[in-house]
Amino acid sequence: MHDDRSLVEARLKRVLDERIRPAVYPESVPLQVAVWNAPGEPVPVAEGLAASPGPIAVGDMWGAPWGTSWFTVTGTVPAEWAGRTVEAILDLGFDENMPGFQCEGLVYRPDGTPVKGLNPRNQWVRIGSPVEGGEAVRLHIEAASNPVILDYRPFRPTRLGDKETAGTEPQYTLARMDLAVFDETVWQLVLDLEVLGELMHELPVEGARRWDILRAVGHALDAIDLQDVNGSAAAARSRLEEVLSTPAAPSAHRISAVGHAHIDTAWLWPLRETVRKVARTTANMTALLEDEPDFIYTMSQAQQFAWIKEHRPEVYAKVKEAVAEGRFVPAGGMWVESDTNMPGSEAMARQFVHGKRFFLDEFGIENDEAWLPDTFGFAAGLPQIIKAAGSKWLLTQKISWSQTNKFPHHTFQWEGIDGTRIFTHFPPVDTYNCSMRGSEIAHAEKNFKDKGVATHSLAPTGWGDGGGGTTREMVAKAARMRSLEGSATVRWETPADFFSKAEAEYLNPPVWVGELYLELHRATLTSQAKTKQGNRRSESLLREAELWAATAAVRTGFPYPYEQLDRIWKTVLLHQFHDILPGSSIAWVHREAEKTYVALAGELDGIIDAAQRALAGDGSSTLAFNAAPHQRHGVPAGGAAVATGGDPARLIPREGGGFILDNGLLQVEIDGRGLIVSAYDIAAERETVAPGQAANLLQIHPDFPNMWDAWDVDEFYRNTVTDLTRADEVTPVAGEASAGVRVVRSFGDSKVTQLLTLAAGTKRLDIDTEVDWHETEKFLKASFPLDVHAERYASETQFGHFHRATHTNTSWEAAKFEACNHRFVHIEEPGWGVALVNDSTYGHDMTRTVRAADSGTTTTLRVSLLRAPRFPDPETDQGVHRFRHALVPGAAIGDAVREGFRINLPERRVAGGAEVAPLVTVDNDAVVVSAVKLADDASGDVVVRLYESHGGRARARLTPGFEVAAAVATDLLERPLADAPTPELADGAVKLSLRPFELVTLRLARSRA
Repeated sequence: MHDDRSLVEARLKRVLDERIRPAVYPESVPLQVAVWNAPGEPVPVAEGLAASPGPIAVGDMWGAPWGTSWFTVTGTVPAEWAGRTVEAILDLGFDENMPGFQCEGLVYRPDGTPVKGLNPRNQWVRIGSPVEGGEAVRLHIEAASNPVILDYRPFRPTRLGDKETAGTEPQYTLARMDLAVFDETVWQLVLDLEVLGELMHELPVEGARRWDILRAVGHALDAIDLQDVNGSAAAARSRLEEVLSTPAAPSAHRISAVGHAHIDTAWLWPLRETVRKVARTTANMTALLEDEPDFIYTMSQAQQFAWIKEHRPEVYAKVKEAVAEGRFVPAGGMWVESDTNMPGSEAMARQFVHGKRFFLDEFGIENDEAWLPDTFGFAAGLPQIIKAAGSKWLLTQKISWSQTNKFPHHTFQWEGIDGTRIFTHFPPVDTYNCSMRGSEIAHAEKNFKDKGVATHSLAPTGWGDGGGGTTREMVAKAARMRSLEGSATVRWETPADFFSKAEAEYLNPPVWVGELYLELHRATLTSQAKTKQGNRRSESLLREAELWAATAAVRTGFPYPYEQLDRIWKTVLLHQFHDILPGSSIAWVHREAEKTYVALAGELDGIIDAAQRALAGDGSSTLAFNAAPHQRHGVPAGGAAVATGGDPARLIPREGGGFILDNGLLQVEIDGRGLIVSAYDIAAERETVAPGQAANLLQIHPDFPNMWDAWDVDEFYRNTVTDLTRADEVTPVAGEASAGVRVVRSFGDSKVTQLLTLAAGTKRLDIDTEVDWHETEKFLKASFPLDVHAERYASETQFGHFHRATHTNTSWEAAKFEACNHRFVHIEEPGWGVALVNDSTYGHDMTRTVRAADSGTTTTLRVSLLRAPRFPDPETDQGVHRFRHALVPGAAIGDAVREGFRINLPERRVAGGAEVAPLVTVDNDAVVVSAVKLADDASGDVVVRLYESHGGRARARLTPGFEVAAAVATDLLERPLADAPTPELADGAVKLSLRPFELVTLRLARSRA
């Protein structure tokens, strides 16, 4: 037989595009349209419906950037359409290739009832099926004219990312406002041909199934009368019945389709617009659930449910009804789909506490899965947190974006730093926006790495990022692939159904130990420094507020601010979303975040001050309150006392220029360039700085990645570097018990002022840095070349630390050229180490070289300070920034932990009359208390969370400073653990025995006698 395959395939494409798809709506009449443009921010629905609209016509421009227009469309169904299905086609000027990234709308009835959302892939509203003819139609559309930020020429700087700079020119052309007859037979034919045509392209040319489909498609096209598609569609469909009904092979890959719309809580739109995106999408999905009995939809992020509840109660009522039916499934159990690299220990725990508690309170549902399809890599401490929250599974997809190494599994056990393992799945479909195209389904099957031992994978199905969700076309395609020869089988299932089946069939999956590092988006550890600083500061203030409010409540009856702390926590958690904290959102988002963090700091400082004053009482002594988990300056952890000082440090002029700082423990030489050329540990007789090198060396690199400007730094940035060695000023600064040197440097259009200080009684050099930053597409780092030989180093992560290699033996290690730390980075060789601690930075890199002169090893740690990408915010990081770091020579890992807390939790001074004893004490510094608070249920119980911080086994006694009636081990939600032994309470203390990095939450019931 002659090969006519290309001929038939080309015929299918043209006939579908030019004749069959247009025949879905064979008849139409125009609707009348009027518009009212809201003068500022979005208005309440009642106000929009009551406004007086003015004239507008199809073809007219509308929509200033970030504006809201209320369209009113009216018309009458023609009498001759009686008995037929009629829909309104409402095209606001959509580009169908940009669902979620441009204008959108929510349709209302005149009484304010929401109908469904409008987006580029969902432009229809059902009027009736069948209609009687003559019906009056009146609909209102709340249309958002969101500008297109990520266009066909992506990553170009734009001022559209902030309403203050976006201008007022209309952006969209009103395209179509019609009533139309909907021919379902033709629509079904379109989907028959799309599914078969897409499948056909994925099958081997040598296989019989491809040719069976080709011949069936050709016969169907023969049956189409191109002058009467509607009259001949049924005949064409009949010629496809056999090829569509041939069942899949028993060995076919099994896909659990989960209706989904990954809605970024903020990204290329502000938070307020996400509220409306969620309403539009959920209105669409509840309507689709009513129409499609097999369909199941899932939505994560408790914050988004809370927004609908507050702002669109009519939509929320339908959501609750669908949730009760088990078809609208809350997923993930987190407040938002957060970044997981940068949130601190408690914040990461509270993401699950607040998310799971919302789903329990609202729906009576507890999630077993964590759902994070788009998060930019996963910290090694996360498995333990997931388990401590009462969950056991994790789903993500983003690791498939890695540039260098292909992850070897799709289903596996992920082991965290404490040994906890979480059953984890990466969908092989490689997208969280699956649209049920044949190419996607075929890719999932071909790509699946666990063939032979597993058969299941999951496909999150629906338009996402900016919302939209699953369409009726996707549901129809899935129905055809339920069992179709040559294709994977597709079933709508809940995440829990998928995970249960996958876990049951894969009894011994492979294990991946340590972080799930994304080999992409590494610069999100640095972009938008003020957002990151606001997050870190908020986390620290929340620790203090809970600690001192709980202490004051137990000791003095101080009213514990449950509701205020709950609200503040949720606001901080919201801003940890994976495009806010990473710094990859538009200018509007980060401008608002900065204001929000300032307001939260004011509130938290107020709580802390009121609680401390209640504790300090009357008196003229100056009490130092220490919120850190370790004693310092004679002040106990979690308590307050009169602070004591040590011998002052000395400031000595240095021969050849510069100064020497010496406090008897550490001697630091700062040369005439203002660089650290020596940091000598006196007791250990050990030099910190590598021979011939200088530490605290500021370095500038060009920073223009190939794409994803705010997200990415590409390795070639290292090829060009400028060392900032010229100083404008190097001057001594004397303190009461400290000595310091002030260094000022100018470069480009920017200026750096640093204060290097050595205090009495500490083996720590404090480095305070102020940068007035006005560079563009540059990367600023501070370099510390250390005379340390080590094959690995430690970075703090949630509830512990994680080791990474200093070498690049493999491509996996080489790819980690920018990595995340929390409060410290620590590097050591046996018997001696160095820590660098910080108050607000996260990104760093580590390299090693061997010196020719003495064959010694120089291990260079560089901390990332600032970037200046121009997309999506063209003014990223411009302005004044302040950072605090400290270099700690001779540090063991415990010193790194202690100094990391110290720099983030400075002492507070309050006038008062007596020492304040800690609410709880722990007798082992390796066991760190991460939170002290009152139980969320307002019972008055005290909750203490702690963990082993050194990476070894630890025994400790936790002694409450109050009478305890009972001690119970709980999960993160403060519920007793069914399988945990009752903590041993003896002589007023709880005895603890912890594994390396083990996390423990204790609930202490207070005696009421």
